[in-house]
Amino acid sequence: MCGPPGVGKTAVGWEIYEGLVRSGIQTGYVDIDQLGMCYPEVASDPGRHRMKARNLDAVVRGHRAAGARCVVVSGVVDARHGVHRDALTGMSLTVCRLRADEDELARRFVGRQGHADALPHVLREAADLDAGAVGDVCVDTTGLTVAEVARRVRERVPGWPATGGHGSPSPADPRGHTDAAAVTGPSSVLWVCGATGVGKSTVAFQVYLKALRAGLTAAYVDLDQLAICGPTPADHRLRAGTLAAVWRTYREAGAAALVMAGPAEDRYALDRYVRALPTATVTVCRLHAGRDELTRRILRRGRGRGSWPQPGDPLVGQPVTRLRHVADQAARDADALERAAIGHRIPTDGRTVEEVTAMVLTHAGWAH
Repeated sequence: MCGPPGVGKTAVGWEIYEGLVRSGIQTGYVDIDQLGMCYPEVASDPGRHRMKARNLDAVVRGHRAAGARCVVVSGVVDARHGVHRDALTGMSLTVCRLRADEDELARRFVGRQGHADALPHVLREAADLDAGAVGDVCVDTTGLTVAEVARRVRERVPGWPATGGHGSPSPADPRGHTDAAAVTGPSSVLWVCGATGVGKSTVAFQVYLKALRAGLTAAYVDLDQLAICGPTPADHRLRAGTLAAVWRTYREAGAAALVMAGPAEDRYALDRYVRALPTATVTVCRLHAGRDELTRRILRRGRGRGSWPQPGDPLVGQPVTRLRHVADQAARDADALERAAIGHRIPTDGRTVEEVTAMVLTHAGWAH
């Protein structure tokens, strides 16, 4: 699913993904914009589109190993050249471009962003996509709801997903543990972990931005975004293999530092990921919050007011009773992590994101 910013790629892609999962079809979902967070970009890959395609190939291999028959991808593609299909292996690819009339696109974009500063760029990108006729099929979304667009996309791509697979499942990344070693030079990995709702992604992304401002060539990975798969979720083995392949791509682009956010409920999970990054120095910072603070943050996120807009956030729109149940489980998980004493403990109660970020940077030994 591609198209200009604001056209509804993520919303429609997620609607299709959830429909397939509800029907019992093992399906993966990828926001491809999550697979190109590595700066500064190399001159030979403006927009990092080839980087994203290589990482998408690795993520799809992980989904296939988890039993997925199909994967829904949403995000920005090269307006002039489309998708770099030569970087994608073992899959049948259909590119669907979403478009909207100029007035409709402007209304959606400004409504989402709250300002019109980037609107001229968005409208130019939309015009370029129209002029280049990017995609195998095109669906005009003007005047349609998300559900209506999703239904129209499925109608325009008959027979998808196919009833047969494209080869048998293979390990998520059979080269994963050796590829990382092929890139020479030291590298540093900072892993921000903790219970649900503690603020892992928010803090980790701020750390990433600080690393870039300090002049590091750095990458960012949200582990959850590497393995959105259902109805049966991917396990840590598959996630770790995918992480290794994605980190190799970033290393080859010059990255010396990686910031990643994601769960590590025990030392077994922790060791899985550390072994997948054999040449890196891995620092683990565990964010901690008490029950009351976790409940407050999870309720806020459920109302769509979280500070990190996670694609496919499972908490957004959930009833309060469900959110309180999640908060209770998060508190139990936080207690278990306390007993396991994983990583450097970073207390977050009563502290701002900026204060927690500074504490994490200190433990990592990175410049503030």
